[in-house]
Amino acid sequence: MPEQPKEKIRVLRIINRFNIGGPTFNATFLTRFLSDEYETMLVGGLPEEDESDSLHIPESYGIEPILIKEMVRNPSLSSDRQAYKRLKEIIREFKPHIVHTHASKAGALGRKAADACKVPIVVHTFHGHVFHSYFGKVKTRLFKEIERNLAKKSHAIVAISERQREELCDVHKICNKKKTHVIPLGFDLQPFHDKRVEGREAKRKELGVSEDTIAIAIVGRFASIKNHDLFFDSMEKVLAKTDKKLKLFVVGDGMERELIERRAKELNDKYPNVVELTSWITDIASFNAGMDLVCLTSHNEGTPVSLIEAQAACIPVISTDVGGVRDIVKDGDTGFVVPVNNAELFAEKVLELVENEKKRQKMSQNGWTFVKDTFHYNTLAANMDSLYKELLEKNGVNV
Repeated sequence: MPEQPKEKIRVLRIINRFNIGGPTFNATFLTRFLSDEYETMLVGGLPEEDESDSLHIPESYGIEPILIKEMVRNPSLSSDRQAYKRLKEIIREFKPHIVHTHASKAGALGRKAADACKVPIVVHTFHGHVFHSYFGKVKTRLFKEIERNLAKKSHAIVAISERQREELCDVHKICNKKKTHVIPLGFDLQPFHDKRVEGREAKRKELGVSEDTIAIAIVGRFASIKNHDLFFDSMEKVLAKTDKKLKLFVVGDGMERELIERRAKELNDKYPNVVELTSWITDIASFNAGMDLVCLTSHNEGTPVSLIEAQAACIPVISTDVGGVRDIVKDGDTGFVVPVNNAELFAEKVLELVENEKKRQKMSQNGWTFVKDTFHYNTLAANMDSLYKELLEKNGVNV
C-alpha cells in the first residue's frame, strides 16, 4: 500500500494588529519560511487610525491573513469579547497543534481562547512590554498580574533578546526563566543592503539632499513613548556646534503629530528647512539608501526594527539604552548606545559621527557584517522550528 502523507503541524499565529513594526515582520516570516512540515494560519487586527497599515508586508510574501476587526489596541469589554469569540471559532475550525501569539492584546485574547479550546501547545512572543514608561503604578501592577497568569497558561515564552528575558524573568517576575527562550527577530535584509549600493544617489536627489549634506533620520510613530523631544533637543545642540550641512527627516505619524510639528517649526525657524516630516514611508529600504545616520530616542522598546534595517543599509545608529538595543547594536562598532533622556550625551555622539566621516564609513561597513546573518529570517525560522518540535515531543503531541 502507498505510504500515507504525514499530517502537517498546524500553527495558528495571532498578532495584535497589522501596523508597521516588528510583530508584522516576525509573523510574516514565520508564516512564510517555516518548512513544508507546517501549515500556518495568520490572523490579526487592523491598524488604528494613527498607525500605518502593514498588510502589504504579508501580501508581498503571498500571505492572505484573516482580519479580526474587533481586535483593537485599547481595552474594551465589548470588542474584546467579540474578538475572543471569533478566535475560538477559528481555533475550532482550524484545529491547530500550536497557537502562537505575538504582543500583548493578541497574547491575552489568543492564549485565553487557546486554553478554553484545549490547544495542545501555546507559545507567546513578547515584542516589547508595558511594564514601565507607559502607565501609572496601579495600571502597571494590574498588567503585570495579568501577564503572570497568562504565562502559566503558556508552554513557552519567547523573548526577542537576552535583555528582554532578564526584564521578564528577573526584574518584573512575569515568567519562569526555564520556560523562556530567546529567539531574535528575523528579517529579509538583502533589499536594504542592495538599495544602499544601487540607489543612494537617486534617493538623495529625490529628497533634495546634496552630497555634502549629512542626512539624519528618526523612524517611529508619534507617541510619547518614542520621546521625540529628546531627538529635537539633541539635534538643536548639534546644529549649534557644527558647520556641516544637516538635513533631519522625521518619519512616521501618530497622536503627537501636533507637538512634533511645533518642535519642527521651532527648529526650522532657527535653521531654515533643516527638518522635514515625511509621514509614513512604505519603501523604507529605498528611503534608508539616502540616509547617513539613524536615531532612536525611546523611553521603552522591544527590539527596534528601524535600527536593524539601518545597519543592513550600512547606516550608523545612535540609540537610547532601552529594551534589547544592546543586543542589536554593537556600541562603538556599529553605532552608539546612550542613557535615556541624556540630550547632552546623545548630541555628543551624533556630533562625533557628523564631524568624523571616516568613523561613519567604518561603522557603516560593520553594520551590515553584524546584522546580515544574525537577524536573517532563515535563522528565525530554524530557531522556531526547533522550539516547536521540542515542545511537541515534551508534551507528547503526536503529529
